Amino acid sequence: MRRLGSLLMVLAILAGPASTQAQMFRWTDERGRVYYSEGLDSVPERFRPTAKPLLYPTAPPPSEPLKPAARPGITKIPFKPGSPIVVNAKVNGGGPVALMLDTGADTSVIAPLALWRLGISTWFAPRADVRGATGTTRADVVQVQSIEVGDAKAGPLVVIAHDIEFQNADGLLGRDFLNHFNVNIDTTAGMVILSPR
Repeated sequence: MRRLGSLLMVLAILAGPASTQAQMFRWTDERGRVYYSEGLDSVPERFRPTAKPLLYPTAPPPSEPLKPAARPGITKIPFKPGSPIVVNAKVNGGGPVALMLDTGADTSVIAPLALWRLGISTWFAPRADVRGATGTTRADVVQVQSIEVGDAKAGPLVVIAHDIEFQNADGLLGRDFLNHFNVNIDTTAGMVILSPR
């Protein structure tokens, strides 16, 4: 009878939901630094009253189709001259995520929430001081297997998990990715061309 009870318990566990996701919370410390945590119990107790639950991942916006390349390995990305260049990228094969092309950024930056939606955890990621145009901050450092824009793919890469202050993008696509390709930005035609080196 004991064996039957144990078997029924195992079956009940296996019959439960196939996968569950912990609720993500966004919270800010006394210095104004923003953090993301999985589960309210992982938020320090004094910050729990102000922690905000985040929605579960939703499907990312549909990606704008890239123009067909004239030859294999070339990726053409249309953009509106005078506007920031935002590309749809895949990270570790998932996505897309919207990344603003930034030839001045040494390292690509992806928002922690976007990484979470892709199933990439920052939970045990090391932290580093990151210096940018707006000053210095601490951020998580995460290794990704690949970043892909059209036929242009590079990796593994180390990216910074940090929110950027640009509402139409999930992050920045920096030189750590771009240096793998010849990059031609044609502002007259409104076209970025990435070709193999």
